[in-house]
Amino acid sequence: MKLTDLTDPAADALREARALAAGHSAATVRLGVTGLSRAGKTVFITSLVRNLTGDGRLPFFAPHAQGRIRRVYLEPQPDDALPRFTYEDHLALLAADPPVWPEGTRRISQLRLTFEYTSESALRRAFGDGRLHLDIVDYPGEWLIDLALLDQDFATWSRQALADAAVAARYPHARALLAFTGALDPHAALDEAVAQQGARLFRTYLAAARAAEPHLSTLGPGRFLMPGDLDGSPLLTFFPLPPISGLAISGLAPSGLAPSETAARGSLGHALTRRYDSYVAHVVKPFFRDHFARLDRQIVLVDALSALNRGPQALDDLATAMTGVLKAFRPGTNSWLSRLFRRRVDRILFAATKADHLHHSSHSALEALVGALTETARTRAEFAGAVVKPLALAAIRATREGEVKSGRELVPCIIGTPLAGERVAGVTFDGKTETALFPGDLPADPQVLFSGPATTAAGAADVRTVRFRAPRLVLETSGGGRPAPAHIRLDRALDFLIGDKLA
Repeated sequence: MKLTDLTDPAADALREARALAAGHSAATVRLGVTGLSRAGKTVFITSLVRNLTGDGRLPFFAPHAQGRIRRVYLEPQPDDALPRFTYEDHLALLAADPPVWPEGTRRISQLRLTFEYTSESALRRAFGDGRLHLDIVDYPGEWLIDLALLDQDFATWSRQALADAAVAARYPHARALLAFTGALDPHAALDEAVAQQGARLFRTYLAAARAAEPHLSTLGPGRFLMPGDLDGSPLLTFFPLPPISGLAISGLAPSGLAPSETAARGSLGHALTRRYDSYVAHVVKPFFRDHFARLDRQIVLVDALSALNRGPQALDDLATAMTGVLKAFRPGTNSWLSRLFRRRVDRILFAATKADHLHHSSHSALEALVGALTETARTRAEFAGAVVKPLALAAIRATREGEVKSGRELVPCIIGTPLAGERVAGVTFDGKTETALFPGDLPADPQVLFSGPATTAAGAADVRTVRFRAPRLVLETSGGGRPAPAHIRLDRALDFLIGDKLA
């Protein structure tokens, strides 16, 4: 049997078995780093690699704290068809003067770290040091939105997309889309110019709605805003249609059967249905099958603070998005057999990023908030047998803590340099001046922050954060040291995700 005859998960397992049989005692863990746009995936991976390969302080990463990790280094990635995560470029941006945050993820990429370590087990130590490959796979946040389409046909997706547009109807791009689709007859013969115009209006609306309407930040399909080499193809030339009496627009069955005959062949409704189904079949499903289905461990980064700044509806939307994303995962416990035929994600970390934007006294409340945001998804994953954990972290710490005197009281604050254009209480920052800010306190009960009867105006508006400039990283000291970025709980994240693999 050839490796090319197997599914990707089975091929992964067979390669590992062959390596072990040949005496190369290197297990492999595939770690997925996911999250919606601006959640901090690129920064997380860059800091993780630098802290492991440089002089990182990781006191709560047990194998590191115990001195059992002999060496960590980068190796060529195993999947030749995937672009390499450009770690060195991101590191250079952080070392620039002034330092710059790396750009967000725009495509899938991969990086391999290899650990040489001493086992805790006397029996394993008798066979020498162990080796572990950590394959980090980074996904664009926008693509994650599409995973929800796996469970939706064209009619269901259209209803939801137009309902979202109706919520944003006070904006001209949403009104233009609704007026255009409302005047169409899905029974009419396909006019390609109409299809292209509708797709342009839909794409323009998606971009504008994300910028202007807080609780529409997770609109999709994701490739409409990050098309890549699909730009202009029929796969991206569709848009939602309203339901019309007497017309049932249904999608292609998984077996490839033709669409419902109630949408006549050659009609606009039939064509858009086929293109939607082709998008799911040729874009969404391969993305899930070739990458998601091969993961062992998962970290889902959540920008809860940005959603919090935008109000209760944005938090509700983020919770819905997290539930939709996790529906596509295969959580559960792994055995050798499951790794061969149906690999499962057996550990999932939900991490609220930018913990450095709050005083440490609010970090436990931030963890409670990310726990509430992901409650439905976590319950499902735990029921399937996965180990799930919420955590508040900052992969790179951009602030420090201090106190400011207010009257007779000392108020805890955070100190950093807000990015140019950030505003607080009518003050616009220049991007150069260090400032002490009181971000507010998160409530102990996160439910008061969501929309609904329990919401209170004070609870929903108590915390306001700004974005801070990146701290400058020194790549190498005169003594040959390799400093790593300061962080908050990156070591705890590492211990949860791979600590057991280095035991």
